Amino acid sequence: MFLRHRPSPLEVEAFIAVSRQLPLSYEPVGLARQDRAGFRVDEQEVVIGQGEKAFARAKIALTEWRHFELGWVEVFPARAAVAPGTVVAVLVRHLGFWSMNGCRVVYSVAGNGSAEFGFAYGTLTNHAESGEEIFKVSLRPGTGEVTYLIRAASRPRAVLAALGYPVTRSLQARFRRDSAAAIARAITGQDVRMP
Repeated sequence: MFLRHRPSPLEVEAFIAVSRQLPLSYEPVGLARQDRAGFRVDEQEVVIGQGEKAFARAKIALTEWRHFELGWVEVFPARAAVAPGTVVAVLVRHLGFWSMNGCRVVYSVAGNGSAEFGFAYGTLTNHAESGEEIFKVSLRPGTGEVTYLIRAASRPRAVLAALGYPVTRSLQARFRRDSAAAIARAITGQDVRMP
């Protein structure tokens, strides 16, 4: 949904209520874990900290959606659960207008014992894009590095997203960079410049 004004809290609540009834705009669930014809796959992994304490803070930051505290992108409800089935609205300010996009958490990510934590959400039929995105933090054995991974499989769904595909791609790259900086800032308390 594209708007010329910032949506009010009531508009966001109504959007989320409608979104809960909508299906995913793609299939199968798990799309971001693989390459699939017709979907563009983007992946970025960056080191955001060091050691067990930084990893614990990174997990908390992910559950609090701190990786969406960007100024130009917000998620509603602000501290939504990251459990499968949770529906959120992603609000984006770009090019002088606003968009609201519905997403549903589709699975949790865990592995390597307790050294990985994250979740994936999928786009609903009221999202400008179609696809799935994984957000994961990991503690690398041996080095103690804490990493943040975003892996997304997407394609334009809305006409405006398709017509402005180069702009869409630029916004996606900016989101990956800004999101990594936001989660690093959340665990270190310092501004971090990402590549």
